[in-house]
Amino acid sequence: MSHAPRGSRVAPTNVRSDRVRAVHALVRPAARAKAGLFLAEGPQAVREAVRWRPDLVRDLYVTDEAARRYADIVDAGQPVHDVTPDVLAAMADAQTPQGLLAVCRIPSVDLDQVLAARPRVVCVLAHVRDPGNAGTVIRAADAAGADAVVVSDGSVDAYAPKVVRSTAGSLFHLPVVTGMPVPAVVARLRAAGLRVLAADGAGDRTVEDADLTTPHAWLFGNEAWGLREEDLVLADDVVRVPVHGRAESLNLAMAATVCLYASARHRAGSAESPTGP
Repeated sequence: MSHAPRGSRVAPTNVRSDRVRAVHALVRPAARAKAGLFLAEGPQAVREAVRWRPDLVRDLYVTDEAARRYADIVDAGQPVHDVTPDVLAAMADAQTPQGLLAVCRIPSVDLDQVLAARPRVVCVLAHVRDPGNAGTVIRAADAAGADAVVVSDGSVDAYAPKVVRSTAGSLFHLPVVTGMPVPAVVARLRAAGLRVLAADGAGDRTVEDADLTTPHAWLFGNEAWGLREEDLVLADDVVRVPVHGRAESLNLAMAATVCLYASARHRAGSAESPTGP
């Protein structure tokens, strides 16, 4: 995947070329881990990558139509390669590519970096397996102003194409730590002064009653079975989202959004409160 200026004519033209295969291989976890690269597909994800993390963008592949439609992205100074729609489709994971695909470096982010910034709200995904749910929670955490997301070991790969698409570019806006066991994450968060709140339907108190005035982390479990008992007991408090109607429950992404926005309201209220005499 050599870098080349737009219009250089060294871009792949054969859907079976080595470069096309190398790019498409990044849909697989093993290939991403080996290369340290991942795919960002479509104008939303690519625009956010180019705008907020241009240092991660290694190559940008674009069709002629997309180059005209999204000139602001293409002209942002990244290494750009013109490709045909067939070639882009052969590279992509999405069934209907939207004319833009970026090959990006997987950022190196660890929990030490996150905690050094003294976060007030952290979102932890514990054994979350569904790509759409994981990506949507990352997007919600970004929208609600959380400081970071931690995706535990045993969870879906945060850089899988479906996760990246579901974040709608939020993956490039906030730190995402991956691969740590839940007990280690909780221990580190608590040692840094954050309270750990487990979101679970069996919680004794509701999200409206939870203490969200001090730095804290939300612990969200698997979409099918929730938090494992051994992870649930690690939390300082267990909090539920109340259901006032007849719905049995909320899905993971919806419940996480409610919790994260509750934190955002308290954070905004704290910022607006007078601190002087």
